[in-house]
Amino acid sequence: MTEERQALYFNLIEQLLACPNGQEPDVLEAQPELIDAGLIQTMLQVASAFAHQGNQDGAQFLIFIARELAKQLGLYPELSDVEVSNVEVSNKE
Repeated sequence: MTEERQALYFNLIEQLLACPNGQEPDVLEAQPELIDAGLIQTMLQVASAFAHQGNQDGAQFLIFIARELAKQLGLYPELSDVEVSNVEVSNKE
């Protein structure tokens, strides 16, 4: 990832944090070329920094957006109810 691309990711993250609630899809749709695994990784890094700084709301917001984008890109497996039940059962054993 180049420094220029990283700067574009940070700019997009700032736009997401500053936009009115519910406008996030519009912000993302305006820059589809930035929606990739690198953006998700950067969002999670920023979320981690926020969490360490005590900004839990910002961290949770970015994690939520990153997870949704990862699902759309096929990077985050959607677990069916059966799979979730199996995981819960195996964790109890």
